[in-house]
Amino acid sequence: MASLIGGSARAGLSARLERNRALWSEVNAQFTDGDADTRWSTSEISWGLFRIPETELGVLGDVAGQNVLELGCGTAYLSAWLARAGARVVAVDLSRAQLATAARCQRRYGPTFPLVEADAERVPLRGDAFDLVVSEYGASPWCDPVPWVWEAARLLRTGGRLAFLTSSVLTALCVPDAAGPAGETLLRPQSDVTSVTWPGGGTEFHPGHGAWIRLLGATGFAVEVLHELYAPPGAAPPEYYDIATVGWASRWPAEDLWVARKT
Repeated sequence: MASLIGGSARAGLSARLERNRALWSEVNAQFTDGDADTRWSTSEISWGLFRIPETELGVLGDVAGQNVLELGCGTAYLSAWLARAGARVVAVDLSRAQLATAARCQRRYGPTFPLVEADAERVPLRGDAFDLVVSEYGASPWCDPVPWVWEAARLLRTGGRLAFLTSSVLTALCVPDAAGPAGETLLRPQSDVTSVTWPGGGTEFHPGHGAWIRLLGATGFAVEVLHELYAPPGAAPPEYYDIATVGWASRWPAEDLWVARKT
């Protein structure tokens, strides 16, 4: 059975966190609960909208025997892949609905690992406990970058790694307010997407590359690599998170995958 630890790290969630949790409950009901079965039953680790194989990127390395924390795990398919690779995994998410799907998939597909309901900006786990912290579209765009990166630094041991995937700033600049994929026109200033609340949606954070580098440096990380992810030839369209088409993402980077080490 999954270990589902109830309760948020905070006595009361802010309006932003409430809004994002409600959004992801709705997304879970419409899309991710069904998508989770496909992800959990797939053996190969991949990244992002266009499922770029980990074997091509080499971000994670050998995780066997490592303590790994996923922040903003959603339905926890990435944690499942890491657990199958031999990692000791803990998965954290704000959405109870997403964690319920993760628990269902644990029972159906295995393996099991702890699922913690908490905000990635304030994680109820002891520090210096993990060798790797990962976030694939979890904490990265949905949490205020300053507190969640500080939390990642607190939770990691010296020499531990942080790997996180988020939408590129360019994508955020080109996505219409009325939803739909990015176009070829800049629709807003870059300063407007540092924190942006989409009409009818949630609040996201999209710092520029310089801001990420400054923050990572201030929190004791050394950046090892930034992969700007494009749609590879023959890529299938994204299943439900349609912020960029294959055509658009074959010309401009739709996603940024950062890897940094705690020094």
